[in-house]
Amino acid sequence: MKKLKIPVLSSILLFMTACVTINVYFPAAEAEDAAEKIINKIIGDENSEETQGNNPQSYRFDLNPLNWIISSAHAEVNINISSPAIVEITDRMKQRFDESLQAYLDTAIIGFTNEGFIDILATDSLGLKDRQQLKKLVADENRDRKALYRELAVANGHADWEEEITNVFIRLWKEKAHSGWKYQDAEGVWQTK
Repeated sequence: MKKLKIPVLSSILLFMTACVTINVYFPAAEAEDAAEKIINKIIGDENSEETQGNNPQSYRFDLNPLNWIISSAHAEVNINISSPAIVEITDRMKQRFDESLQAYLDTAIIGFTNEGFIDILATDSLGLKDRQQLKKLVADENRDRKALYRELAVANGHADWEEEITNVFIRLWKEKAHSGWKYQDAEGVWQTK
């Protein structure tokens, strides 16, 4: 019986020291930081002074003695926002925003939808030619937004993250909206920031 205990205990000890768990999860905080950088690049940050320096680092001492013996490994996550495709898409979005979308947002002609896109709210003040241009602008912007969400997921090796990335952008487009801009709440009701 004693002869059996030593190999069994040795096997258990060897197994415990050899276990490596790598957690691959959706990195919500990193995705939020990446989305915030992209949105700030495109529309600017109205509250830049408020957001600077509000990311305190937290340190935690693990009180579980078992974790001192068996450490867990975590996949290091760094959201890539500088792939050529992402840069090209965001550059187009920035140019479109600067040239025309900002004026339409400022006058509440368009607004942010609850699906991460933009939509036309009122065209009464526009002539026929301007309405057609606006429809094209909105279609181009929405196509680029969809491509951006998809490309962020693909460029980071997780096409399955597209929905989560889209949800982060939906929330941040609303949060980063400038005062007076329109956005759609979760129930689909248009609100003014």
